Amino acid sequence: MLTAALERFHAAHPWDHNAHYHRWIMRQLPSRFGRALDAGCGSGDLARLLATRATSVQGLDVDPTIVARARELTAPALPVTFTVADALTGTPPGPYDVITCVATVHHLPFADALAHFRRHLAPGGTLIVVGLARAQTRSDYLLDVVAIPLNVAMAWIKNRGRKAPRPVAMTAPVKAATMTLPEIVRDARRELPGARLRRRVFWRYTLVWCSDS
Repeated sequence: MLTAALERFHAAHPWDHNAHYHRWIMRQLPSRFGRALDAGCGSGDLARLLATRATSVQGLDVDPTIVARARELTAPALPVTFTVADALTGTPPGPYDVITCVATVHHLPFADALAHFRRHLAPGGTLIVVGLARAQTRSDYLLDVVAIPLNVAMAWIKNRGRKAPRPVAMTAPVKAATMTLPEIVRDARRELPGARLRRRVFWRYTLVWCSDS
């Protein structure tokens, strides 16, 4: 009964958990930088935000419907290009000074994706991943439980207590995470020595890696 009530509440008061981390991502980046790649760009919210600092931004997503929406929502004057392609096989040639990947890397072979991004990153560049992990341990499930009331509060605050339609970004296809956080940490340390990983609320973790680390 509680689960059903929560589902009804969030259906009426949706909010984008991934966009919640966009401002945090921007705080990890320089005030100005050159080329940026947003892998799994969805409706382009983060790509447009990156364009306020970047010389050019390449948004990449495998779903043609959400890419079409991204193009519709993006002003022609912004230096953003959207491409329909798989992140591992269709990335336009780099290097990129910034690569972001939000709620996408769990759709890909994880270690291969990290190695791919590493190869496309310019010297001194920054890779930022916001990802999902599969709950496994008691602490994982405890954090999930703690996140529930915070999630309700955030939904109420972001929607100002009113009902709202789903954000465009939330219409993209989704997939459940299959890797646990220890598995993610293991592969990240192997592919990206010195990467900084941190567990976050709202069922997310973050990874930051600089190519000179």
